[in-house]
Amino acid sequence: MNPLASQTTSWRERLTSALTWHIVACAALSILVLVLGFRLAMDWAATNSSSSSALDQKQIQLRALEHQNAPLVGLDQRVEDSRKQIATFYSRRIPANYSSIARTIGDLGVKSGIRLSSVQYTQGQAGADLTEITMDAGIAGAYPQIMRFVNSLEADQTFFIVRGMALTGQQGGLVNLRLRVSTWLRPADVPSGLPPTPSESEPTNSPSASNSAKEVD
Repeated sequence: MNPLASQTTSWRERLTSALTWHIVACAALSILVLVLGFRLAMDWAATNSSSSSALDQKQIQLRALEHQNAPLVGLDQRVEDSRKQIATFYSRRIPANYSSIARTIGDLGVKSGIRLSSVQYTQGQAGADLTEITMDAGIAGAYPQIMRFVNSLEADQTFFIVRGMALTGQQGGLVNLRLRVSTWLRPADVPSGLPPTPSESEPTNSPSASNSAKEVD
């Protein structure tokens, strides 16, 4: 028998045998598994990177929201504390009634040694919580006495604000001033019939202001 023909026949038998095709199929499957595994690893890496990026973005957004909402943290407690402080201020420094204003100013005048004259009270526009009450008065005394009186007004427990002072005369060692002072009352404590406070441009000693102001001796 021809050796070449025998060798060719042997190769054909090997190629057509089930074992050969089984080996080929296993090799192809192995290659396919490797390709799929590599593709899965690539997809997993991409997905993991995308998830990390999305998580970072969410964390940044969360920190931004926390920063924006930081002023609101404990806001209800701060509001309640503010209400208590306002209530304490009202109870301690807002006059209890109209007559207590005149009494306090009179007592401070006596202690300072000055003389009050032509005291006039007017009211500003009524507010929701408080109404401004303005006192316009003539004061006479030595300069140190007047300054003592003004300082005692500003330091008094009752809340007074000195709006202005104007020199109206001087004789010897005595000085005559026109003093304008404001405090506040709760709307329920404002007496009826109190005239409105004149504007800043209108002199308080003008006929219109003098006729409309309520004068207290």
